[in-house]
Amino acid sequence: MSRSAHPAGPRHADVLPEGHYSAPPTDLNALDSKVWAETVTRDTDGVLTVGGIDVKRLAEEFGTPAYFLDEDDFRARARSWRTAFGDDADVFYAGKAFLSRAVVRWLHEEGLNLDVCSGGELATALSAGMPAERIAFHGNNKSTDEIRRAVEAGVGRIVLDSFQEIVRVAHIAQELGTRQRVQIRITVGVEAHTHEFIATAHEDQKFGIPLAGGQAAEAVRRALTLDGLELIGIHSHIGSQIFDMSGFEVAAHRVVGLLRDIRDEHGVELPEIDLGGGLGIAYTSDDDPREPHEIAKALTEIVTRECDAARLATPRISVEPGRAIVGPTAFTLYEVGTVKPLDGLRTYVSVDGGMSDNIRTALYDAEYSVALASRVSEAEPMLCRVVGKHCESGDIVVKDAFLPGDLAPGDLIAVPATGAYCRSMASNYNHVLRPPVVAVRDGEARVIVRRETEEDLLRLDVG
Repeated sequence: MSRSAHPAGPRHADVLPEGHYSAPPTDLNALDSKVWAETVTRDTDGVLTVGGIDVKRLAEEFGTPAYFLDEDDFRARARSWRTAFGDDADVFYAGKAFLSRAVVRWLHEEGLNLDVCSGGELATALSAGMPAERIAFHGNNKSTDEIRRAVEAGVGRIVLDSFQEIVRVAHIAQELGTRQRVQIRITVGVEAHTHEFIATAHEDQKFGIPLAGGQAAEAVRRALTLDGLELIGIHSHIGSQIFDMSGFEVAAHRVVGLLRDIRDEHGVELPEIDLGGGLGIAYTSDDDPREPHEIAKALTEIVTRECDAARLATPRISVEPGRAIVGPTAFTLYEVGTVKPLDGLRTYVSVDGGMSDNIRTALYDAEYSVALASRVSEAEPMLCRVVGKHCESGDIVVKDAFLPGDLAPGDLIAVPATGAYCRSMASNYNHVLRPPVVAVRDGEARVIVRRETEEDLLRLDVG
C-alpha cells in the first residue's frame, strides 16, 4: 500500500469529533523538549535520534517494541535532585518507578539513596551494590521473610505501615539482636489533585496509619516502647503525578503537628520527616512540572516555617522522586502494523505493543504524546488513537493524538515519558513478551534489561 492509498480519518479542527484533545499542531515534526529526553532530536532526514543514535538503527538492532533510556539525562536528573536538596536532606529514588541493576549503580554513583517496596526490589538493590544503609523499605504488607532479610541486610530504615507491622518488625529485630531504624507512615487526610488510584493520603485507602482519631499517635506510643525499634521519623505520601504544592503544605502542617504532640507527650523530638514523592512530569505539552530546585526550596520553606511555629528543630527532610527522575528519560519505540480510518471519527493506528508494555492509559486514563520517528512528513495531521495488539478494546497507548496523514504500516512511532511505571508494570498478557530496556549514551547502546523470549515463558510452565 502506498502512503496515500488508504482513506484518511478526520484532519481539520472544524470536522473533529468531540473529545479531550488539543488543536492539531502546526508542525508535526517539531519535538516538545518538555516531554522528550535531553538528547532526543531529529537528524537531517527527520529521523529521531537519542544519544547520537537514530531509531531506525536502534530498531534494527534491538527490535520493537523497546524502551530506550537516555543515560546522560537520567544521571543529570539524579544529580539535579541531589544538588537541589543539598547535604541537609536525603533523596530516595523510588525503585517502583523503574529498577534494574544498572539503575542501582547509577544511583549509587550519583549519590542518591533508594526506596524499595518488595523483596525482589531489595534483592536487586543489594545485588547491584547499593549500601544497605542507603535503602528504605516500604510496603503495606511486608512478609516476615522480607522484613527479616531487610533487617539482616541492615537497611537504613523500614517504613512501618500498620500496627501489626510495628510488632512484627520489633520482634524480628529483637530475635536478630539489633534495633531497627524505622519511620511510621501516616495518612494525613489530604486530597491530592490526581487520579483516584494514585492519591494516597486520604483516609479511605490501604496505605499508612490515619492521623485522624489518634491512631498515628497511638502507633508512635507503641513504637517508642519496643526495644527492637529506633523510631527516627514520620513518613507522609499524598499521591503521584502532582503539580500543585498546596497539598504538601497541608501535609507538612499536619505532620509537624504530630511531631509537636510527640515532643509534648514523650519529650522526644524525632529527627526526620519524609514527605514522599509524587512530583509530576510532562507527559504532554499541557503539563508544566516544577524544577527540582523550585520543589526543594518550597518544601524546605514549608517544613521550616511549620517547625518554627511549633518551636521544633527542623528535622532532616527526605523525598522520593522516582517518576520525576526516570520518567522523562525514556521513550517507547513501536512499529506501526495497521492503519484503520473510521469515517467521521478517527484513525486507529495499531502498534506491535500495547497494554502489556504500558498499562497506565488503561489503568489511570493517562495521557501521552506520540511522534512519527522514522522519517519526516509534510502531510496534514489526522486525529488518531494509538492502540495495541491485545484482545481488549481498552488496549490504548495514546487516546487522542495527531499524526501525519500519510502514516503507514512499517513506520516507527515513539511515545515519550515512558521511563516510569511502564516496564515496571509490564505484563505477559496474551503471552506477549516484555520488551527490553536499552540504555543509550554517547553513540553507544546497551541492553540493561533484555527482551523476554518464548523460552522464558515456557520455562515457568511446568505442567
